[in-house]
Amino acid sequence: MPEVIQGLSIPFLGTTLGAAMVFLMRGELNRSVQRALTGFAAGVMVAASIWSLLIPAMEEAAALGRLAFLPAFIGFWLGILLLLLLDSLVPHLHMGATDAEPEGRPSHLARTTLMVFAVALHNLPEGMAVGVVWAGLLTGQSEITLASAFALSVGIAIQNFPEGAIVSMPLHAEGESRGRAFLNGFLSGAVEPVGAALTIAFASHVVPLMPYLLSFAAGAMMYVVVEELIPEMSEGEHSNVGVLMFGLGFTVMMALDVALG
Repeated sequence: MPEVIQGLSIPFLGTTLGAAMVFLMRGELNRSVQRALTGFAAGVMVAASIWSLLIPAMEEAAALGRLAFLPAFIGFWLGILLLLLLDSLVPHLHMGATDAEPEGRPSHLARTTLMVFAVALHNLPEGMAVGVVWAGLLTGQSEITLASAFALSVGIAIQNFPEGAIVSMPLHAEGESRGRAFLNGFLSGAVEPVGAALTIAFASHVVPLMPYLLSFAAGAMMYVVVEELIPEMSEGEHSNVGVLMFGLGFTVMMALDVALG
């Protein structure tokens, strides 16, 4: 149980540390550092989606024979479609795109609320992904290992670090106190451990649905990688930094999952 609490807290810690940058930095996070962090996190999440989520999902459905792929197929698309729905409801909030006012709602309060709400909604599926992995570990109904569960939590925490910063730092630049800007960044990540805990409570009672839940988390994570992280790591000059870090994150997560599994 202590391991589960730690695993659920690590991604939230990433958001909190990112939001705390408002106390240490006057400008924006260096673009090369952003690319490196984003690329590494993307690599970790892609590898985790394959080895920690999709492969275990198909192994769980092995009794279906040649149709063992079906729960993974369905769950994966449900994860993608949920994120597509969320993206249609809230604006994209890329790290560099923080200066556009929401159309029809130009007030400072609306902008602050929208920014926190957008990041919180994007964090929810990531929290669910963490919760599904730890639920699978707790129930013993999947091939997930303790090492891979922790590695996934760390990978998402790395991705959350700049997300916390893109909430707190622009808000402070617009006139918010450092304390209030940090609080907004902190709150944007609070939904993640809550979503993870609720997913664990739910998943522990629906073990037969574990293949769908695992692949659902994979679909949600892959959507975030392709829609949010890859464009960020490839933007501007010297994008090879993000590509190299993507490869590093992918191989590190793959090695952890296979070697320690």
